[in-house]
Formats: sequence, structure tokens, C-alpha cells
Amino acid sequence: MDLEEAIRRATIAKKFVPVFMGSAFKNKGVQPLLNVVLSYLPYPIEVNNFALDQNKKEEVMLPGTPDGPLVALAFKLEEGRFGQLTYLRIYEGVIRKGDFIINVNTGKMVKEIIIWKLDNAVQKVHFDVWKSIGEGSLALYVCILTRWRIFKSRMLGKLLLFLGWTVLQPSGDTFTDGSVRYTMTSMNVPEPVMSLAVSPVSKDSGGQFSKALNRFQREDPTFRVGLDPESGQTIISGMGELHLDIYVERIRREYKVDATVGKPRVNFRETVTQRAQFDYLHKKQTGGQGQYGRVCVYIEPLPTGSSEKFDFENMIVGQAIPSSFVPAIENGFKEAANSGSLIGHPVEYLLVVLTDGASHAVDSSELAFKLAAIYAFRQCYSAARPVTLEPIMLVDLKVPTEFQGSVAGDINKRKGVIVGNDQDGDDSVITAHVYHHPLFIFLASY
Repeated sequence: MDLEEAIRRATIAKKFVPVFMGSAFKNKGVQPLLNVVLSYLPYPIEVNNFALDQNKKEEVMLPGTPDGPLVALAFKLEEGRFGQLTYLRIYEGVIRKGDFIINVNTGKMVKEIIIWKLDNAVQKVHFDVWKSIGEGSLALYVCILTRWRIFKSRMLGKLLLFLGWTVLQPSGDTFTDGSVRYTMTSMNVPEPVMSLAVSPVSKDSGGQFSKALNRFQREDPTFRVGLDPESGQTIISGMGELHLDIYVERIRREYKVDATVGKPRVNFRETVTQRAQFDYLHKKQTGGQGQYGRVCVYIEPLPTGSSEKFDFENMIVGQAIPSSFVPAIENGFKEAANSGSLIGHPVEYLLVVLTDGASHAVDSSELAFKLAAIYAFRQCYSAARPVTLEPIMLVDLKVPTEFQGSVAGDINKRKGVIVGNDQDGDDSVITAHVYHHPLFIFLASY
């Protein structure tokens, strides 16, 4: 007991941090970790908590008394066999059966309709499920703090699970009893470090696939879902390979949807390296009004460091081409530049200069000049010596000094360029430029 108290004092004073081994994949070591939370971390009344008063725009300290106004933070969502669950942490005040609570972020009122029970005999995390007398709903309560008597209200510092809310409560929202407009700071969520492309094997299971991803994203703030606008791939991002593998497996197990997993497609670009000049005539006769448009243009790369990715200049002197057709020519070149002939990716850092052309009084039209621009670009593109551009990432790697040589060698093997090397205590911080595509393999290997 004396040893535990000594460890608790040192932990609260931040003199050292207890470390426990475990595996989230097999749920190994989870219970000892939760026991340590009870034994070594400070109780709610031993911590100074602060909230932002939205009326006065100033920070206020929460005394942490049950007699104060209710202030609670929703920090996690979960969808279980009982429906949508919301985890709440109470920082001040109490919640009683039948109370109305207000979401400060949205201004919406929610009625808490849960019957609950706190069992102080079992000193471990568990669930008590009871039926509500009034509404017939189910309630779940997480018992974290032990050695408490049974109260007829939710007390300070408790972690609660609420079921039966008709409005989805977002994670990070603050709830009060309406007497104050306090908001708590949301938990710090780190940025994802790894991404994968996923897609359902069968198109018929797309609905269940989307439902699963939406649910997981609500439950876990570190799990992100996005759609790549260029490749059309669904990208999931998380804190590591195991993190993402678990969610892919849950999609298969809980939603019966087989998913294909792969590396996200790298969004390459194309550009030109020299000037190419051309004279193109688009002429088509179909019996009625035909199509006629002639454009004399040269293309060249924009200057290095240019903020523009596409620029069009009209250098025609006179009325060789009516000014009403010039926007159609520009749109034609923009459309053609969306897909280069090398690998089919957009062409960037391109300057198009219109120098001359010709029109027909009857057959010329906006469509004719737009097609002339598209076909002209396709013809002359190869003469401008196009090249492929690949994204280059600026990477900071913090590794123990004894592994610095191995990591640096791995970066060079993947065609990376080391641009800096600093020391941070016993660790080395390597700064490097690395191509985007090899990074997926690099992250998986470590």
C-alpha cells in the first residue's frame, strides 16, 4: 500500500510515468491499465478544470461541486447492440432522472430518460443494463470510480453512457442544465499517420460499406474517411497499420461486407519542358453548317515558382479571330490540359499563347474553336517534351541515435534526399525529401 501511494504521488507530480505492456489486438493488459487509472491518477476533485464562458468570452474555473451548474463533455460515440451510445464526462453538477440538458454547441435541448444503477461492490469496469420506467428505453452506465455509495444522481467525475437520445450527439460537444453557457476544450486528437484505399468487392454492398465507415468515424476521432476527388478512391486514415486493419476486419465481421484494401493512388502531374509552336486547322463539313476554326499557338512552361498552374494569353493583333470565340479557345486548352498523353494526369505549369488564327463567316462557332484547341494541344504536346511530376513530401523522422545510420540508408534506398539532421536529446531528427509513393512502403516497414 505504501508503494502504491508513493507511485501515485510521483505520478501526479509528473516525476515519472508508469509503463504497462499490453496488446489492444488481443485485449491483453487492458484491465491492469484501468486499475492503474484508479490507483495512480488524480481524482476529479484533485484537478483544476477550466471552461470557456461563451457569454463573457473568458475562462472560468469549475469548482467541481455537485451543487454547481451541470457541465459535461461528450467525448466518445459508440453504436452497440443497444443503439447509439454517447459517453459523457461530468465536470460539475449532477444529472437526475428526467432532467433536461442542453447542447451548448447547437443550442438543442435533450431529455435524459435513463434509469441507472451504480454497483460499488465490483471494482472493475462493467455495464449495468436497466429498463426505463417511463419510456421503456435501455440505459448503460460505466462504473469507473469505486468505493462510492449508491446515489440517486450522477456525481462529479463519473463516465456515463447514454442511450435513447433522438438527436445524434457529436463527440466534443458540451452539455449544461441551461443556467450557464460553458464549453469545455475537446480532447486533443492527433493527426493520422497512415492511409489506405478501401472499396467494397460488390457494388450491391455499397450502402452497408458507407454505413460502417460513417459509424466508425463517429466513434473514433482518430479514424478519418475521405474521398479523393481525382482518383475517386475512398481513403481511410488512422494511427497505424494495425488500427486500420482492425476496422477493415470489423467491416467484414459486423457488416458482412468484403472490402478490397490497397495503397492510395498517387496523384501524379505532367508538365512541358520546352516551347512548342503549331498551326492547326479544324475543318468539318456535314451538309449543313460546318465547323471551321484555325488557331496558331505556342505552349511553354511557366517560370519556376509560379503560383499559377495554367495561364492563357491572347496576343492576336486585329480581328483574325473574333473576340467572342477567344474564351472558347481558352476553355478548350484547359479541358485538354486535364489529361496529358503520358499517363493521363493533369498538365500543370503551362503557358498557352494565342498568336494568330482564322475564322469563317458561316461555319465558325464556339464549338469549332474549342475543338480546334483540344486537337491542337494533343498534336503538339509531345513536341514540348513533357515529363511526369511526382509529389515530394517533407518528412521529419525522430529515431534513437543508434538507428540513425540504418534509417538514413533506408531513405537513400528509396530515392529520398536528406536535407537536415539535428539532435534532440538522445534522439536524432532527420529531415528529408521523399517521393510520395515509397512512403507507403516505408511506413509499413517500421
